[in-house]
Amino acid sequence: MPAATPVPAAIASQSITLTINGQPQQLDVQPWTVLLDLLRNELDLTGTKKGCDHGQCGACTVLVDGNRVNSCLLLAVMQDGREITTIEGLATGGVIHPLQEAFIEHDAFQCGYCTPGQICSGVGLIREGHAKTADDVRELMSGNLCRCGCYPNIVKAVDDVRISEGDPK
Repeated sequence: MPAATPVPAAIASQSITLTINGQPQQLDVQPWTVLLDLLRNELDLTGTKKGCDHGQCGACTVLVDGNRVNSCLLLAVMQDGREITTIEGLATGGVIHPLQEAFIEHDAFQCGYCTPGQICSGVGLIREGHAKTADDVRELMSGNLCRCGCYPNIVKAVDDVRISEGDPK
């Protein structure tokens, strides 16, 4: 078996700038590092979960420039200059986000593994403004899976915040 070819120093890492949870950060990352691994392994933002690692479960959902994305599918270097918001960054001034409060109020979690992704997805969904009914919320969040079956309460939480933030029914 031939010896492995070493990675040339020129591509060993790249310098990028991200604003993560409101804080600008200059980072050196390997070109093949996905955003999820950067957040969890390099920045210790472990609220974002690694589920399927194939973009099928939504546990890794974060907001990039306000849009919900599966962070396991995005190369970190391709996010250079963007704003990343994780579950840890949703609170403002020590006050949790209204959707976090609604998840507590509606008991919209059981084991909690999917909860960060569900909440980030819900925040993005509300910002998008496409959901006009609870059925819309169900459909537009169908990429976020919950093994415990808390869907009815998740939909209630997202729908309540959607309505309270001025979206008509």
